[in-house]
Order: sequence, then structure tokens, then C-alpha cells
Amino acid sequence: MSYNPDKHHRRSIRLKGYDYTQPGAYYITLCTKARQCLFGDVVAGKMRLNSLGYIAFTYWQEIPVHFAHLQLDVFVVMPNHLHGILVIRDTPIKAQQGCNSTTEKFGKPVRGSIPTVIRSYKAAVTKQINLICNTKYTSLIWQRDFYEHINRDEQSLETIRRYITENPWRWADDPENPQHYSKNQDILIDLPF
Repeated sequence: MSYNPDKHHRRSIRLKGYDYTQPGAYYITLCTKARQCLFGDVVAGKMRLNSLGYIAFTYWQEIPVHFAHLQLDVFVVMPNHLHGILVIRDTPIKAQQGCNSTTEKFGKPVRGSIPTVIRSYKAAVTKQINLICNTKYTSLIWQRDFYEHINRDEQSLETIRRYITENPWRWADDPENPQHYSKNQDILIDLPF
């Protein structure tokens, strides 16, 4: 079957036309594929990272090393997802990007944008996990996309920070916790690690 852009169009969940290189605070949620608990367990309200969770944690901390215009705010790696706030302090220099557009398009990433940062992060974590586990299952770690919320005021930012830091305490009631899925929704893939 040949490619038909009207039929085979992947819809983005990003805000259409929004400049994701703009300074501001971005609340990010990344989920594992099929909500598999790959990164550890919550014990007595505290996240206990396993070796894969430690990779996800460490690589998130390294984001500002690779993207100097970004600063980390609070974040937490949970058994099957990650919540974090990324702060763009200043806009990356457009002249260094080799383009004038700040709007991402399929196949045309914008250097330093939130989608590009998240793609880089997910790729680095996947590569390291595959290296350690001696696998090549690149699509079995993360869901295809990510969720973001563009923070607009300080009160909202404080609410999000509290939500993130309290996330391990609420794990028993968290909708991302596999114990809450109905039998019809509980689809897990066995990974070789």
C-alpha cells in the first residue's frame, strides 16, 4: 500500500503553531509502552528505582548538560511513567539552528524545542537500556508521544510541583498504576529483561 497523507496522517497532540522554544515552564509526562512497570516499585510512599529506573532518572538530570537553555525543576520517575517540569530560560539562537521556523513539522525538528528535547531523552534512555539488556526493542520502552502542559502562572506551577512530589504517596490510587486496570485493558508485553 502506498503512502497517502490524507489517510496515513499522524496527528500531533502539540498545540498547533505553538513555539515550543519559548521561555517558560513545561510540565511533561512520559509513559512506558503499555504502562509496563519498568522503572521500579513504590514502597511505603517512596519510589525505589531499579537499574532501568536509575537510567531514566540519571538521563533526565543530564538534560541541561545537552540543552544549556533548559533548567530542571521538580521531577519524579514512577514505575511506569515520569513527571517533570522543564524550564526554558531563554530561546535557543535561531541562527545556529539553520532555519527561521520555530514550529515543528514531521521530519523537521526544531533544535532546542521541547519535542526535540523529549525525543533526545527518550532515545538516549532507550539506547542505554538496550545496551545493558543486550536488546534491540526500541519501541518497547516508551509510548509513542508525551503529554505536556504549558504553565501560565505561579499558582498553577506550585500545584503541579506538589502533584509531582506527592505522586509516590498517591501511587496506590494513581490511574497509571496497573492494579487499577480492568481485565479488558490490562495488556502487558513481556520484555526480555
